[in-house]
Amino acid sequence: MPSRLLTMATAVSGAAAAFQGFNYGSTFTNGIAKTQTDFENEFKTAAGLEGTNGRFTSARLYTMVQGGTGSDVISAIPAAIKTKTSLLLGLWASAGEASFANELKALKTTINQYCGQLDGLIAGISVGSEDLYRISPTGQAASPAPGASPTQLVNYIKQVRDTIKGSCLEKASIGHVDTWTAYVNETNKPLIDAIDWVGMDAYPYYENTKPNGLENAAKLFRTAVDNTKGASGGKPVWITETGWPVSGPTYGSAVPGVDEAQTFWREVGCPLFGDTNVWWFTLQDGAPTIPSPAFGVIGSNLTTTPLYDLSCDENKPTSSKAAQSSQTSAQSQGPTATGPAGTSAQGSTAQQTTVPAAGTTQQGGQSNTAVPPPASTLTTANGGSGGNGSNGSNGNTGSNGGNGNNGSNGGNGSNGGNGSNGGNGINGGGVVNGSTTYIVPGQGTATGTGGLPGVTVPPNAGNKLSAFAGVAVGAVMAVAAL
Repeated sequence: MPSRLLTMATAVSGAAAAFQGFNYGSTFTNGIAKTQTDFENEFKTAAGLEGTNGRFTSARLYTMVQGGTGSDVISAIPAAIKTKTSLLLGLWASAGEASFANELKALKTTINQYCGQLDGLIAGISVGSEDLYRISPTGQAASPAPGASPTQLVNYIKQVRDTIKGSCLEKASIGHVDTWTAYVNETNKPLIDAIDWVGMDAYPYYENTKPNGLENAAKLFRTAVDNTKGASGGKPVWITETGWPVSGPTYGSAVPGVDEAQTFWREVGCPLFGDTNVWWFTLQDGAPTIPSPAFGVIGSNLTTTPLYDLSCDENKPTSSKAAQSSQTSAQSQGPTATGPAGTSAQGSTAQQTTVPAAGTTQQGGQSNTAVPPPASTLTTANGGSGGNGSNGSNGNTGSNGGNGNNGSNGGNGSNGGNGSNGGNGINGGGVVNGSTTYIVPGQGTATGTGGLPGVTVPPNAGNKLSAFAGVAVGAVMAVAAL
């Protein structure tokens, strides 16, 4: 019998209705799957962050599958129940039918096992993440790894609706996360018609074909919001990823730093918090390895003391650099509209990933037929904001390019190249929206036992890549079982 599980997700117009949280992957950067205790500790840390008044109590997941298993329920579910953390559930959709069947199996198990305990904890359900980008010419140029077509996604969405029908999750709103360039493409309209809300990732930091200094970040963010809202058909737009790095390379005019990250938080995040559903990137980029660039509001050790002031009190003084940037960007104060950040022609931390041994062993035989969710070891090398670029034209060998498969945000050029906000891998040679990195066999970091034949690591896992590991494993196990 359906419970009164209210998602509040469809009512993003009031402070009481908005979710605030971070993105969480299924594994650590060394490939070890997170346990229930690990998730509990992360959720408690987020809720206890100094300066936030305990408001970051929501978690976005990329997969329903526990890392290292075929279709077991991710341990974040019981952890969320124990800590009263709301969840934006995610089903990975870029690994083919067999893998998605595992996602559905885990969703069914969640309903059967935890339904009575989920009241009020489900923000919504996301079917897929950046799958449309992966099938675009620019995505395919960046990596031959598959995504999912609008038709496939609509079918997956129908399967999810059928799965939750008559259960405690029946009223959960269903959406999809992708780049704004995917949403404005008319051929993808059937997907928008099939969902209840539009989720988007965006990072002004990576938009280095434009004046993307911190003073213009809020303006770029608002532009992305407007474009996404224009294509959403009036449906709510949720911000599923955005942030500014505390360390890492300079992209165009964008300089990473603690002060800069604080300014972005205040100018983009603060105006949204409480009014719009936001899952920030991120609480913790990686443990034990910190990637470059790094977006975490804390370092590799869990602590409730953030790297910078997270309060949104306008009267609270900012650091010197932040104050200077605020003066030059007074006209670019964060948007009040519901929507994702910057154009997602870039992703959060586009880093190279090494899929964990557990995931690798099972994913090993998959070749390019499955794209697992974020997980694995984040490494950075020879990278930059590559890809045949975002919003550029024929900028095939722009700055910060080179050896895209061997680095973070690498690729043939910086935000240049073929197509609007596209090119070979929006801000990354092998990068899918900056978050997803394509690993070519024999290149880049080692890929665990036996190597991993070509895996596209999706965005934002616990570190952006952690969510992937679990799905990678599930996808391989599903195929092995056939």
